[in-house]
Amino acid sequence: MRKLGISLLVLVMAFILLGGNAGIGLCVEEEPLLIYCGAGLMKPMDELSPMFQEKHDCQVRMVYAGSGELFGMIATRQNGDVYIPGAEKYTKDALEKGMVVEKGTKIICYHVPVILTPKGNPGNITCIEDLAKEGLRLALADPKAAAIGKTGDQVLARNGISEAVEKNVIARPVTANQILLYVATGEVDGAIAWEDQSTWAQSKGKVEIIHIEPAKNIIKTIPASVVSYSKRPEMAEEFIEFITSEEGREIWEKWGFPLEKPL
Repeated sequence: MRKLGISLLVLVMAFILLGGNAGIGLCVEEEPLLIYCGAGLMKPMDELSPMFQEKHDCQVRMVYAGSGELFGMIATRQNGDVYIPGAEKYTKDALEKGMVVEKGTKIICYHVPVILTPKGNPGNITCIEDLAKEGLRLALADPKAAAIGKTGDQVLARNGISEAVEKNVIARPVTANQILLYVATGEVDGAIAWEDQSTWAQSKGKVEIIHIEPAKNIIKTIPASVVSYSKRPEMAEEFIEFITSEEGREIWEKWGFPLEKPL
């Protein structure tokens, strides 16, 4: 009886251990798919990520920040699954440093810089050269943190007005979202922002768009890449496939992102 009792105890313990391990495997959810995404892409991505979750029965965690900030996060943390900056240059730099992989990289759409002014255009801004007028209050994004900051500075340099415009800059926020708030609340007379931001709820009835002549502008490509540190690169590729699918493209277009590069 003693031997039988010991044997039963061993069997029970083995069952608990095996059953426990099996239970852990079934019940503990995997970590969310981690997406590093430019803050200016928040609106379409806030629609697309839940759609992907539902289709694939998984969790997605979005991290929004300036493209440069995200680059630094990936380099420091060495984690994550997908990197979606607001301009292709960040992806190219990440490829050079081995932070993302070329396989699965896709172009999503394009970013078009424009000038946004508060409703009524109090600074009477009509073109890119007007940003150099004395007395204006302008907001330009931090070029080290946000894609629109770097692109905005490049547009100004292309038109030879960087120094004159800089005298009018009163704020250098780190994200495209903050740029919009400065304009919508009338804190500044104008800012260089992305055209798609005019579709946001914060813009409705509060901002006006001044288009920059194509020859004087710089259009940016928005890519998505699998992070080289990803533990689920196949799922990361599936995420990119989804946001660039016909279903995904409809969402991007809805939020004002050109699917073909503007001429």
